[in-house]
Amino acid sequence: MSLIIVDTGCANLSSVKFAFERLEIPVFISDNPSDISAADKVLIPGVGAAPFAMDKIRQRGLFDVLSRLEQPVMGICLGMQLLFETLTEGKIETQGLGLIPGRVTALDTKLAPSPHMGWNQINILKGDSTILKGIHSGDYAYFVHSYAAPLGDFTLASCNYGTVFSAIVQYKNVSGCQFHPERSSAIGAQILANFAKG
Repeated sequence: MSLIIVDTGCANLSSVKFAFERLEIPVFISDNPSDISAADKVLIPGVGAAPFAMDKIRQRGLFDVLSRLEQPVMGICLGMQLLFETLTEGKIETQGLGLIPGRVTALDTKLAPSPHMGWNQINILKGDSTILKGIHSGDYAYFVHSYAAPLGDFTLASCNYGTVFSAIVQYKNVSGCQFHPERSSAIGAQILANFAKG
């Protein structure tokens, strides 16, 4: 089994790689389209702004390969958001990878500070996915984000921070976590193991 972490040029690759290595799961980091296409599983990380991230993906010649992946794919944080069709940040609308239908927009935090940063509880809405093995409603995960995907048919778990949003998603061969599993202690390690071994 080969698991590749995509080097999008806008992610903390080391922390994600170390999280898998702590689980004794071999991983490789690559921005080579051929390597990514041939991988058994692909993880797309990301931090920062969507327009910058998508520009980097296009500059590296990765848009076509990432938007056509048929093997299991997981996105984390911004990487999850990039899986959607469009991302709106301020007045800028960015085309995503289009692997999940829908739009990512600014998280309406109401009176709470933005970004949503820190530990928060998730609520399981659909429990029949291998990604959720060992994960329960009320578990805490570590979030850092200002944008989010709404609830939809793809939502496995939600979170509430001013507004209820998708915390874990799955659509066909694609899944994602809005939080950082590599920083979410035991629950995050379980999700990464579920993805790698499921």
